[in-house]
Formats: sequence, C-alpha cells, structure tokens
Amino acid sequence: MDTYAVIGAGPSGLAAVRALQKRGIPVDGYEASHGVGGLWDISNPRSTMYESAHLISSRTTTEFREFPMRTTVDYPGHAALLEYFREYADHFGISELFRFEARVTRLDPRDGGWDLTSSGPDGEHTRRYAGVVLANGTLAEPNLPAFPGEFTGELLHTSAYSSPAQLAGRRVLIVGAGNSGCDIAVDAVHHADAIDMSVRRGYYFVPRYLFGRPSDTLNQGRPLPARLKQALDSRVLRAFTGDPVRFGFPKPDYRIYESHPIVNTLVLDHLGQGDLRVRPDVDRFDGSTVRFRDGSSGDYDLVLLATGYRLDYPFVDPAHLNWRGASPELFLHVFPASFNGLYVMGMIEASGIGWQGRYEQAELLAAYLEAAEQDPARAARFRARVTDSAWPDLTGGYHYLNLDRMAYYVNKDAYRGALRREQRALAQPA
Repeated sequence: MDTYAVIGAGPSGLAAVRALQKRGIPVDGYEASHGVGGLWDISNPRSTMYESAHLISSRTTTEFREFPMRTTVDYPGHAALLEYFREYADHFGISELFRFEARVTRLDPRDGGWDLTSSGPDGEHTRRYAGVVLANGTLAEPNLPAFPGEFTGELLHTSAYSSPAQLAGRRVLIVGAGNSGCDIAVDAVHHADAIDMSVRRGYYFVPRYLFGRPSDTLNQGRPLPARLKQALDSRVLRAFTGDPVRFGFPKPDYRIYESHPIVNTLVLDHLGQGDLRVRPDVDRFDGSTVRFRDGSSGDYDLVLLATGYRLDYPFVDPAHLNWRGASPELFLHVFPASFNGLYVMGMIEASGIGWQGRYEQAELLAAYLEAAEQDPARAARFRARVTDSAWPDLTGGYHYLNLDRMAYYVNKDAYRGALRREQRALAQPA
C-alpha cells in the first residue's frame, strides 16, 4: 500500500496519523519540534502559548472520543493538555511514526506523488510519498496590521507573549479583544502599571459556566435553528453577563455566533472594577503616544497586537491548494477539487467542534485513501461528487462576518453532519 506523509504533530496531525493507522495505511509524520503537542507545548519554538492559557471549550466537548482525558478539570491548562497529547500518542503508538526535529521545507509534485524535503540535525532529506496531509496548524503565523506613524515603545504580537513578567511595571495597550487578548488583559491587571484595550467592534461574552455546568455542554442534543438559538442565547447572556456596552465596548453589529464569542467574563469584572479601560480603534502611533479614532490618546510602554493569525503553508506553492483570498478553497476544508494528493487537516474554526471534529475529518480522509487503494470505483465516485456537485452549506444558517479570520469558520453541527453524510456515501458499494 502507498505511504502518506503527515506534517505536524499537534492535535490535527495526531488525528490524521491515528485515522490512517487504524485503516492500515502506511504513514510517516514530520514535526519541526522535539515532540508531539503542537502549539500546546510551550517549549515548542513555534508555540504561541502563554502561561495562563486554558481551554476555552470544555474538556468533554474537546477531547478525542476514543481516548478521554484522565483529568476531571473542566477547562484544563496547557500543561495538562500537552500531557494528554503525549499519552494519546504513546497509547496508540503514534510517536514512533513521527520524525521529530524534522522541518518540512519543500513539497514538489513528482510522477503522481510528492517529493517531501525536510531538514533536521542529520541534514536535508527528500522522500517520495503518494500524498501529503498538511496539519501544521492555523495559529502560528501572526497577522500583523500596519499603523500610520511609529511607536517608540515595544511593539509585539501576542504570539510573542508567554508570561505576565513581560507586563510588570509597564503601561500596556492591547489592540484587539479576542480570547487571547482578554486572557492577557486579565493577566495585565495583576502585573502592569496600567492596561487599556483598543477595540474596533463589539463582542459577545460567554461565561464558562451556566446553571452550574460548562456552558458549551448545554443543548448538546438536536441543534436549534440558527435564529432561535441566537434569540434564546442572547437572552440568557443578558441575564448572566449584562450588556458589554455599559463597560465601554461598542454594540456588536452582528448577531451572536456570527463571530467567535469571547469565553472570558473576568475581563468584564475588571472593567467594572476600573482595573482596565476600553479605548477606540487605533488611528496612528506618535512616539510613545497612541492616538485613537475618537481624538483621544494615551502613552504606553508596550503595545500588544491581539490581531490573530493567518494561514501559512510555506513549503508548498499556494496554487496547489486552490488558494482563494485568505484561505485555500477545499471540499469540506480538506480536499482540493483537483485531488492532486495534497490534503489539509484542521483548517476549520468552529465553536465547540473540538479535537473529535478534527478526527472525524481524518476518518473521512482515511476512508477515501483506503477506497483509492482497494476500490477505485468508490474513490472515483467520491471525486465526482466533489467536482460535479454543489458543495454542502457548512454555516448552519449563520451569517458569519466577512473577515479573513472567518474564511474557514464553520458551524460544528452542519460540518460534522456533512462529514458523516460523505462517509456514509463513500462506504456504499460502487
């Protein structure tokens, strides 16, 4: 049977190797760092993790179904999660399938397969594979917006933030209020001299617990229609967290779940206590002064850009991935319509989809690769469905914001339902 390569040993890479392994498909893994875990390994040079980071989805909605976490903590921290990935990889014999400290530098199509070139302590090597699975993550390459003027203090992206010690005794401005930005703002309250947050749009804040349970474990049965869920959950949030506008945030110009919500209400507590301030969007830098769009200004020692990440597959020509705008255009965010032997794992963002959702991606890929080897007619039928039929709607009826970071956002129920339907169809005799 042909051998495939998987790039990356984070959750998506582990899921891909496990799914191929279960179907007896030979696989080699490549990981630039020294072990499994991806960004959850804070010692990984490419990790964007910080000391106070925890899951923002709860344990039971996030873990791999066939290997539950041993901890009973609802929202484990990064150290516990790294240990979980190590246990998962060791339990299933996945670690031994990886080449660690092997950074993939180039992928080249060759004779119906792919030449994969990697570099490591023992030099550079090129090996031929029938196909390659790209699972190197979506949260490693910082998105760095440009601002007019020059800031003479320290300007960092939050990817360079790891410890509250970096904030001690400093006047800090965080630009952006995503989940990482709010986590760091809470850190800063206890260490910085002063802390402001600059935001351009409003946000919805979801408590980690509702009615005594992790909030994302509620309503796990049959999903409600989008508009009904938005109406009900908005009412519940108003009852539990109030209106973020009263704390200084702009009123959201979109409905809840049309962008990723903030799973952090501590930041609202600190705003209510006067520990930090919300400022408008940045207009320009002027030395150590930041001038805002409303004409106000502030002086800062450190500006942290909580401005997100962009997709990055630097070892392959974007044309091979059918890149469109901010992301590749792939069937179910996995398969190029050309079926050129490249596949992508983990290029999805969705509230509550967890690592099990990534594993279900990998199961479909493994089923297709097995069919291509053992029943070419079934594999051909699947390819025809991808190239000749309308692709499924993965939004679940939600109108997501037209932003680069939302380019690969899906509704978890719509997405997982589409994966299951395609797997059932693929399993039917040709």
